[in-house]
Amino acid sequence: MTDTRPDPDSLLDKIKREDEQAARGRLKIFFGACAGVGKTFAMLAAGRVQQQQGVDVLVGVVETHGRSETAAQLVGLDVLPLAKMVYRGQILPEFDLDAALAAKPALILIDELAHSNVAGSRHPKRWQDVEELLAAGIDVYTSLNVQHLERLNDVVGQITGIVVRETLPDQVFDAADEVTLVDLPPDELLLRLAEGKVYRAEQATRASQNFFRKGNLLALRELALRRTADRVDAQMRAYRADQSIVPVWQAHERLLISVGPYSGGEKLIRNACRLAASLHADCLVVYVETPELLRQGEATRKQVLKTLKLAQDLGAETSVLAGVDLVDTLLAFARSRNVSKMVVGKSQRNHWSRLWRRPLSEQLIDKASDVDVYVVAHDVSDAPSSDTKPNSLLFDEATPKRQLHGYFAALGGAALITVLSAGLLQFFDPANVVMLYLLVVVLVSVRYGRGAGIAASLMSVAAFDFFFVAPHMSFTVSDTQYLLTFAVMLSVALTISHLTSRLRFEANVATYRERRTRALYELGRELSGALTATQIVEMSVRHLDGLFQSQTLLFIPDSEEKVRASHEHVSADLGIAQWVYDYQQPAGLGTHTLPAAPLLYIPLKAPMRTRGVLAVLPSDSQHVFLPEQQRLLESAASQIALALERVHYVEVAQDAIVVMESERLRNGVLSAVSHDLRTPLTTLVGLASLLDKDELPSEFRLISQSLQKEAMRMNHMVSNLLDMARLQSGVKPNKEWQFLEESVGSAVRVAGASLTAHCIKVDLPADLPMLEYDAVLMERVLVNLLENAAKYTPAGSSVTISAKKDGAMARIAISDNGPGLPEGTRLFDKFTRGTTESGAPGVGLGLAICRSIIYAHGGQISARNLDPHGAEFEFTLPLGTPPVLEN
Repeated sequence: MTDTRPDPDSLLDKIKREDEQAARGRLKIFFGACAGVGKTFAMLAAGRVQQQQGVDVLVGVVETHGRSETAAQLVGLDVLPLAKMVYRGQILPEFDLDAALAAKPALILIDELAHSNVAGSRHPKRWQDVEELLAAGIDVYTSLNVQHLERLNDVVGQITGIVVRETLPDQVFDAADEVTLVDLPPDELLLRLAEGKVYRAEQATRASQNFFRKGNLLALRELALRRTADRVDAQMRAYRADQSIVPVWQAHERLLISVGPYSGGEKLIRNACRLAASLHADCLVVYVETPELLRQGEATRKQVLKTLKLAQDLGAETSVLAGVDLVDTLLAFARSRNVSKMVVGKSQRNHWSRLWRRPLSEQLIDKASDVDVYVVAHDVSDAPSSDTKPNSLLFDEATPKRQLHGYFAALGGAALITVLSAGLLQFFDPANVVMLYLLVVVLVSVRYGRGAGIAASLMSVAAFDFFFVAPHMSFTVSDTQYLLTFAVMLSVALTISHLTSRLRFEANVATYRERRTRALYELGRELSGALTATQIVEMSVRHLDGLFQSQTLLFIPDSEEKVRASHEHVSADLGIAQWVYDYQQPAGLGTHTLPAAPLLYIPLKAPMRTRGVLAVLPSDSQHVFLPEQQRLLESAASQIALALERVHYVEVAQDAIVVMESERLRNGVLSAVSHDLRTPLTTLVGLASLLDKDELPSEFRLISQSLQKEAMRMNHMVSNLLDMARLQSGVKPNKEWQFLEESVGSAVRVAGASLTAHCIKVDLPADLPMLEYDAVLMERVLVNLLENAAKYTPAGSSVTISAKKDGAMARIAISDNGPGLPEGTRLFDKFTRGTTESGAPGVGLGLAICRSIIYAHGGQISARNLDPHGAEFEFTLPLGTPPVLEN
């Protein structure tokens, strides 16, 4: 009778998971193929529905990208103000995690889950912010495009030709409580793009020629649909496991192919994969390592790898399972993966062999009442191929020398028991002596295996007949009853020999698997304590050299994505290692790529990206390419990759902390020094102006004027330092509606001393509306740009100030006809100056201040060279809706 009671450990684990889930918030992802399908709109609409039902809804961060329909959905929803983060002299808006946690709404809406946060934020990725919100018990609605899933990143890159840098681990997507697919046919999406509902006109034109080509959209749509279907299928399997549902649900076709270790499996794989393709079914290929199959030789086991490799090349998912009973193991795996159909090869057993062992297909049909079983004809028999070399990892009795020792032990044991029994016949009946011979069979089988055990069984029966059954010293039998004794004795001896040998072999298998698990545990334990990549390399090489009886080395990429070997090795090929790293595919010995190479190269794949290459030079190639060794090598490579990724992110976090502390220290020093310099400079300027009087000699007046000029220049630099310190401390601009003409006129007057040798032109349109900005800060921008033009252009050059409307923005430009901008200079970085021969003074803060001020106003600033010569600095300001002026 089958025990259908649930496993108590599974029930406890289920209860624990339910308790943990109850304390967490729920995550709902609005998932789409690409931008413009309506994810954000759908998320906001769902949030509004929740609000109407009395749920406390807060908008954490939403990117409308200028789409009026999306912006209209924000009306009536509470919006969390964005935090201002200082990054490289800029003030950038970012999601305020602390404010969201303090508000603690029931539901928060957060757009663009894969977004990378500004450096200095608590978490580098927005999905990590979401994890903290969920842990606090807050429900989250968010949006995500399929190209941002890490597992599909390279596929999307191959399809579109564009590598997406912002990705998130697939487990974040898989762990979501609910995923809503927001789908839009490509033709409708292209129509929305043309109508300007996705991007602005000029951006839409570029997008339709690049990423938004119809073929790309079709492929991305299929990826999104497939990924959603995979997630639903995984949820169904989890539900079946939680509810202890054993029968298979035919919700989606999934084909399981069972392969054996014998030749001819390639034809079975091809036939079954064609069947799976015709049924539009997922294809799973399984090889089960039973104790019987583990007895096969290394050549036979090599055939297993060849068959599994072919299955992988044909797109199937492969697995190697360990089990005692082939049928039970296959059915357990099939039900755990919700397999609807199984494919096995047709048995070629003859009629007599079927009497004692039924074919696998018949056994499956009897037990698999909820799974369809397909029997495929192929060129294979159930007899093993000719292979005399056993599995060296599990057998030690199979060597000729050890076999010979076993036969001698069987002979010696039978002789010893015969001698001892001769003295016991006066006390015991001859039939009782049989038990002593059976003891010899057990001992020999345990020590030397099946062959010696069978020999001990035959010798024991022969010795008992020859010495203890009348007539003595003869194999003839006078009493026919002893024939039954001999038959039972031989049967029992052979059975004991077989069972003892099998138990010994299974003990060897268990010991080997335990050794394999312990090796992985020890490697993982050491790697978990590693703090640097160098330590990881040293630990990995030390463990793997002994584990695989080979020489190993690691290739780690540098900042330019070029791999470098951990140590010198004569046979290592840097070119092969670079190819493996770039294409994330194994190469070298035993693979289809450069198989003549002496080393096997394996990519170290981590969840986020490939972290390096593991190279193995085995002393015995057959030892490395056994199925169980292959799995062990792959597991070790995964652990090394995870350790390298962990160390990488630790270093990134440490670097970010150092940068933040450096910025904070530098800002403090700038503020302190600037304030201390301001007072003496003001006094110096005042005293210099007092000395500039007509009654003084001309030479003294020239000295006074020079002193005053230099003091003013120093005062200007100190003002820049103060402005930069104030901006980086998070000061918000005091915006008011202004006429740009007034700010331009004021800036020209302030910078007049620097522009005396230049021709100033102002070209402002009469219909330019009022703009909302901080007049003091905007004057500083214009003054810095004008003085920058005066510094780096020769006397007599012209400087033009112009403005125009461009959509929802106003564009203000300051151009000149000087020599232009130097190539390769990052103009807007702090303490960066142009490399010209003008010898212009300054500390390189003017343009950095301009960028910070413009970004604080919600605009952008850029610089470019003009044709045939000259430079232009252009910045934008939002037009907004100016107030109506009364007449």
